[in-house]
Amino acid sequence: MKKTDRQAAIEQLINQVPIATQEELMARLKAEGIAATQATISRDIREMQIVKSPDDHGRARYTIFKASTQNEQDRLFENLHDVVTGVDRVEFMTIIHTLPSNGNLLAAIIDDLNLPEVSGTLAGHDTIFIVSPSVEVAKSLHKLLMAHVQTDDDL
Repeated sequence: MKKTDRQAAIEQLINQVPIATQEELMARLKAEGIAATQATISRDIREMQIVKSPDDHGRARYTIFKASTQNEQDRLFENLHDVVTGVDRVEFMTIIHTLPSNGNLLAAIIDDLNLPEVSGTLAGHDTIFIVSPSVEVAKSLHKLLMAHVQTDDDL
C-alpha cells in the first residue's frame, strides 16, 4: 500500500473513532485490511503531526495538529493561559506543567513557532521540557511564558 493511501486511512480513522495508542491504531488499520508495522505507524504519526489531546470527556485521543489561520504566537499565548499550571526554570531548561493531556499539543505549538529561544522540546502527558541555548536565553523565555500564564492573582 502507498504511504499516501495509508496516511489517508489513518486520518479518516482518527477523525471518526477515538484512538489513544499506536496499538489501537494498528488494530483498526488491520481491521480495514491495512498491514503496517509499529515503526511505520510511528513515522506516520510524526509526519502527519498527530498529537494526543483531550476529547470532550477529558480522555486522551489522537488528533491531527493543524495550524489555524489564527496567529500561532497568539495561539501559544491563549493556550499558555488556558492549560498551563506552572512554569519553572532550571539553568538553561524551562519546564512547563499543564493540565492533563495537554503537554503534547502545547509542545507542538511551541515547535511550530521555531522560536530562537527554543533549541528543542520534549513533551509528555502534562509536562514539557524546553532546552534553550543558554541560561540567559532561558531566563528571557521563562519571562515571556510567565507573562501569559494565568496565576492565582488572575482568578
